[in-house]
Formats: sequence, C-alpha cells, structure tokens
Amino acid sequence: MIAKLSGLLESAGEDSLVVDVGGVGYLVFCSTRTREAMPAQGEPMSVHVETHVREDHIHLYGFDTIAEREWFRLLTTVQGVGARVALAILSALSPDRLSDALIGSDKQTLTQAPGVGPKLAGRIVTELKDKVASVDGPLVGLAVLSSAERPAALDDAVSALVNLGYRRGDAFGAVTQVARDLGPKVEVEALIRAGLRELSP
Repeated sequence: MIAKLSGLLESAGEDSLVVDVGGVGYLVFCSTRTREAMPAQGEPMSVHVETHVREDHIHLYGFDTIAEREWFRLLTTVQGVGARVALAILSALSPDRLSDALIGSDKQTLTQAPGVGPKLAGRIVTELKDKVASVDGPLVGLAVLSSAERPAALDDAVSALVNLGYRRGDAFGAVTQVARDLGPKVEVEALIRAGLRELSP
C-alpha cells in the first residue's frame, strides 16, 4: 500500500499530478488546494497518498498535508461521498473551514463544493459533526473542544454575530480563530469585537 510519494513533478492536470519516482510516473488525483501547493514542473515534490484498490483499478489520491488526507478518509465514510466528491469538498474548503462548518452545522458552506447539494450537506454534517476531533493535524483546536473545554463566551459571541446578520458558519469560524489567539478566559465582548474585525472585508 502506497502511503507517500517523493520524486519530481512531471506534469499537473486539472485534478491530478504525475509524479516521477525513479523513472516511474504515478498518476495521483488531488484537490485544487494540493495541486496549487506543488512546485514547478521538474522540481522535487512529495505527497501523502491514500490508495484505493478496486477490482477494475487502483487509484492514488495525493494530499499536501496529513490533515487533508485524514479529512478525505473521513469524508468518504459518508454515504454518497465518493473520492471525487471528497476532493471537490477539499478543493472548495480548507481543513479549518471544513471543521468550522461542521461544528457550526453550516450546511450552506458545504454546498459550495460541486456535487454537494443541501441533502448531502445535511448528511455530512449529521455524520461527521461529532467526529471532527478524531482528525489529526492543525485543525484540532478550539473549534473541536468540548463545551466544557472551550471559552464559555464562545457560543454567546457566535450568537451575537448571528443576530447581527452574519451566517452561523462564518461567525463560528471568525470567533474560533480569534479565541485561539485570545485564550480560554476571554470575555464575550472582546470576542465579539475581535470577531467583527475578522469578518470585516
């Protein structure tokens, strides 16, 4: 089972890369985010790999970070989310935004990905909301802590921003980001002010 490839970037397509490893070219499907993180053609590169073996094919899926690979694995456990839909989601949303959308039950943000309608977005939220903390990597932060562990003011600040007209997913993402910087004892007023600055264009 291939878990990682290191070699030279031979070519890059719309949704794939060809990695030259010792003269052998491996076709690796990837998200837009991973493709854009790769170096110029002919330069050294490496990708974390998820290998899918089927009766009629072997497909390799590549990821710039371990966190993105873990999200891919988790997304494909949801009925209706195949490998290509999972890559579409990871192309549209960074791991942090995906985490925030799930925690905030923000189905609308998930529908930004091609192939994800409201019904599938709802299923993804329902099945994965409680599994976010199982994903390793940088996305495990305040957004995935239990209510007892994260700042008490966080939920109040999110509610206040929603009442001001912001979408819940955007409000949760902004407040979570600033709460990471301000610490667990931050007061709700400070979170609201910082959240508003984060949401300002």
